[in-house]
Amino acid sequence: MNLAALIVTGDQALADGLLRLAAAADAHAEVAYGADEARPAWTWPALILVGADMAADVAAAGLQRRPGVVLVTDSATAEAYRLAVEAGAQDVAALPDHEDWLINAFAAACEPEGGWATTLCVVGARGGAGASVLATALGLAAAGQGLRTLLLDADPFGGGVDLMLGLEEHEGVRWHDLAERRGRLSTATLRETLPRSGDLSVLSWRRGEPVPVSDEAVRALLDAAARGFDLVVADVPRYPGDIGRAALRSADVTFLLVPAEVRATVAADGLAAALRRDTADLRLVVQGPAPGGLTPDAVAQALDLPSAGAFDRDRRLPAATDEGDLERACRRGPLADFCAKTLADLALQPYAYREAA
Repeated sequence: MNLAALIVTGDQALADGLLRLAAAADAHAEVAYGADEARPAWTWPALILVGADMAADVAAAGLQRRPGVVLVTDSATAEAYRLAVEAGAQDVAALPDHEDWLINAFAAACEPEGGWATTLCVVGARGGAGASVLATALGLAAAGQGLRTLLLDADPFGGGVDLMLGLEEHEGVRWHDLAERRGRLSTATLRETLPRSGDLSVLSWRRGEPVPVSDEAVRALLDAAARGFDLVVADVPRYPGDIGRAALRSADVTFLLVPAEVRATVAADGLAAALRRDTADLRLVVQGPAPGGLTPDAVAQALDLPSAGAFDRDRRLPAATDEGDLERACRRGPLADFCAKTLADLALQPYAYREAA
C-alpha cells in the first residue's frame, strides 16, 4: 500500500490521534519519531504532518522544502504560525478543532491526481421512454472499453438500475448507506464497496421506501465519483429531486431521450426548458421507430436542440431488462451502435492514462 502521509512527532498521544484520523480516511500513514527518522521518506508521501513538538528539530535538520507540510498543534497561535514557517509548513491544523479538515487532507493524500471524470445525464421525455436502459447501455459500453464507469441511479422510485444488470442480490453500498455521509469520500472505498460488473460500478437503491439523502452526502458522492472514475452516467427522472438536480448541475452533457412521437415531442418541449436551468449542454436523442412517420430532424427542429443521434428500439430489450440480462442484450444492435458512436465522439480517456499524463 502506498504511503499517503508521514507523521513526525515524539508525542505518542498525538501520533495515535493522527493515525486514528488517517484510518477514518482510509489512508496509509506512518510515524517518524524524529527528524532523522523522517529524512528517508520525506519526499515520498503527499502529506507530511509535523507535530509542534518536532517543529524546531525539523527546521534544524535542513530537510528539503516541499509542498504538503502541515504543522499540527493544540492551538493556532501566533507562535504556532512562527514554528510553521521555520519548519517549512504551509498550513497549521489545531486539534481537536480541525479534525474534519485533517481527515479530508488524509483522504486527498491517498488519491492520485488523475483528472476528473466526464459526467453524463440521461432523462426521458415521458415515462417508459427507455432512459434507464440508455443510461445502463452507455455505462456497459464504456466499461467494455476499459473505462472505470459509475452508473448512478438518481431515481428513488425507478425500481433500481441494478435489477437490469442482475446485481440486486450483490452485496455493496446503496444510497441508503450514504444518506448521512459527511466529509470527503474516498474514491478507493467507493469503488471497492459498490456492486459492480467488471469496470461498471452501480449506485442504486435498496428495496422498500427510499430514504432522504442529505445534500452533503450527494456532494461528497459526486465529488468522489468525479475523482475516481473515467465516466459517470446518471439516470435522472423527469422530476429530478435533489440528487437528480445535483447530477444535472455537474453534468458535462445531458441527453434528453425522446420517442419519435408527437405527444412525446410536445412533452419534451416543456421538459427541455426546465432542464436548461440546471444543465449547461442539453442534447437530443431520438428513439424510433416513428408510428406516424415523425423524423429525428423534425423532432430536433421542433425542440430547437442539437442532435446527439437516433436509434431504433430493440425488441429484445424489454425481456432482457426483466431478466436482469441487459448486459448480454447490449452487446449488439442499434442501441449498442449508438452508444459506441457517442463514446467515440466524447473521446474519453481511461483513468490509468490520465494518471500518467
